[in-house]
Amino acid sequence: MKIKAAVVREAGKPFVIDEIELDEPRDDEVLVKIVSSGLCHTDLAASMQYLGNPLPGVFGHEGAGIVEKVGSKVSKVKPGDHVVSTYMWCGVCPACKQARPGWCVDFRTLNFAGRRGDGSITMKKGDETIHGSFFGQSTFATYALINERNTVKVRTDVPLEILSPLGCGIQTGAGGVINSLKAEPGSSLVVFGAGSVGLSAIMAAVICGCAPIIAVDVMPARLELAKAFGATHLINGKEANSVEEIRKLTGSGAKYTMECTGNPMVFRQAVDSLMMGGTCALLGVAPLGTEVKLEMQTVLDGRTIKGVVEGDSLSDIFIPQLIEFYRAGRLPFDKLITFYTLDQINEAVKDTHDGKALKAVMKI
Repeated sequence: MKIKAAVVREAGKPFVIDEIELDEPRDDEVLVKIVSSGLCHTDLAASMQYLGNPLPGVFGHEGAGIVEKVGSKVSKVKPGDHVVSTYMWCGVCPACKQARPGWCVDFRTLNFAGRRGDGSITMKKGDETIHGSFFGQSTFATYALINERNTVKVRTDVPLEILSPLGCGIQTGAGGVINSLKAEPGSSLVVFGAGSVGLSAIMAAVICGCAPIIAVDVMPARLELAKAFGATHLINGKEANSVEEIRKLTGSGAKYTMECTGNPMVFRQAVDSLMMGGTCALLGVAPLGTEVKLEMQTVLDGRTIKGVVEGDSLSDIFIPQLIEFYRAGRLPFDKLITFYTLDQINEAVKDTHDGKALKAVMKI
């Protein structure tokens, strides 16, 4: 079928709205009419080919929409259902069988290769291959093919326009606190980077009863947002030594820190800010090959560094749970959103780079 999509043909070049062809759904796939799609920093990294992904490609991995057609073996959803799309996993490797789909052995291939797991393509323009299946979906388009595994059925009384960020950014930040760190009431937590992921982590820290909740950023406006979402203390990383300030506030260092920027220098600060026996969760995405320098004694003193993929979430369970937190007024993630149309995607990219938009969402 013919669809409209935002295509990147050269690394670092703007998205171009084009008409392309989308394959029909296979037995285990779902055709979804996309209502909204969030713009994530991972999409921007992929558009620069920082993640080893091929071009030309269609990105977008935070989709929300309505099921239009299902394959013969699909039982989770039916036409007319409201769904959110999330990350892809194989379902058969040891990690997937142990309910750790974020650690899937084929995670990189299934999410970044631009093809289905069997190597087949889902998008083309004439004889030109367009690499789709980004995170098993590619939702910067009017329609997307999504595998049944990474399709999450959601309730129909919450607007689909706001639900798309749950597929990655919101579940990553909130899940990092709730699922990965399992933060206890009264535990100290520091979030480095008050973007959409970091602010989602702060909202989740409030839900978990963390105290104090410290936000570190270099943009005053984002720090004020962090305060509005529940941060008890704010540190401007440009104006103060973050590690020293955190130790003043906590005494011996924080029990938990979260690095949400992908900046090696900030990651080092997040580790150095821990108390002995504390844990740093790394959520920030950096280009492949990026390295960080740590003092060995700091790690030897019982500190743990934990990589977090998609908030260690079982999305079929966690995304509906996040929606219930939202309905109860405990996770107001909709306040992070700035809406654009698909035709305005390059404006959304610029506003995201400039810090004007925390979570850009395209209404398709």
